[in-house]
Amino acid sequence: MNIKISKLFVFMLLGCMFSAAPDVQAQQDSQFTQYMYNTVSINSAYAGTRGSLSMLGDYRNQWIGLDGAPETLNFSVHSPIGVQGVGLGLGFTSDKIGPSVESIVTADFSYTVNVSEGTQLSFGLKGGFSFLDIDPTKLVIYDPNDYDLSENNYRSPIIGAGLYLHSENWYLGLSSPNFLETDHYDDVQVSTATEKTHVYFIAGYVFTLNPNLKLKPTLLAKAVSGAPLAIDVSANALLYDRVTLGLAYRFDAAVSALAGFQVNDNIMIGYAYDYDTTPLGNYNDGSHEIFLRFELGTKLRAKVNPRFF
Repeated sequence: MNIKISKLFVFMLLGCMFSAAPDVQAQQDSQFTQYMYNTVSINSAYAGTRGSLSMLGDYRNQWIGLDGAPETLNFSVHSPIGVQGVGLGLGFTSDKIGPSVESIVTADFSYTVNVSEGTQLSFGLKGGFSFLDIDPTKLVIYDPNDYDLSENNYRSPIIGAGLYLHSENWYLGLSSPNFLETDHYDDVQVSTATEKTHVYFIAGYVFTLNPNLKLKPTLLAKAVSGAPLAIDVSANALLYDRVTLGLAYRFDAAVSALAGFQVNDNIMIGYAYDYDTTPLGNYNDGSHEIFLRFELGTKLRAKVNPRFF
């Protein structure tokens, strides 16, 4: 289906993905409600800290019923490698919005040291590439003087880093998945969009209320130049080490319900539904998100516990 908008609107769309100068400023990176299960995508220092080979696929369909709304697929794999303190990971993200598709390929490296009994600090590095493509065939062009989008396919490097302080019951993290700010230009060298640096802070604590019930409140804060601070808070309850139920709130954006099931020590599935609390919520049916995680124990960890973070 063609999207009946001019090419000028594409640059406004890019402003939702990249902070477009001068008058369109917005959050850029993909937003997952179940971020607590895929920490490595935003913090490279998390790679290998689960002590097992961990593979996760996460699919998000945002703003159901709105034509051209974001659709995101993320896959990550990470593991310790048998060298003391070293973890490695790989990640892939496909983010579709309107006529544009951004594909991101990254590799993660982490090194973990003991800072006290039961507490560890992990340092991480992330590197990779971003590929942004625009399909002009999905547009109906009204103005023949619009910019020529046929050449507006962008490539840019990614360099990021992170810190992750953790124990068996709590964690704190500070990271930026990409330090680089990349300007994109049209065919007449007019700046159309700029990829801005995002900074993430994460925190969580696991309360053991009784042998069969654990409660984990979490926090994610995301900062990017030109956009309001984005804050997610959530609380998940783990029952009998198998069933997870939770609620989340994204300030001035959405409320969410989360559910997960640990099928066995190796496999977990989860689902989240977001109800949009912004005026845009009047024009969509919310957002759906589902993930599947598969883990294998290593010689560094005889058995997956299964762990709550």
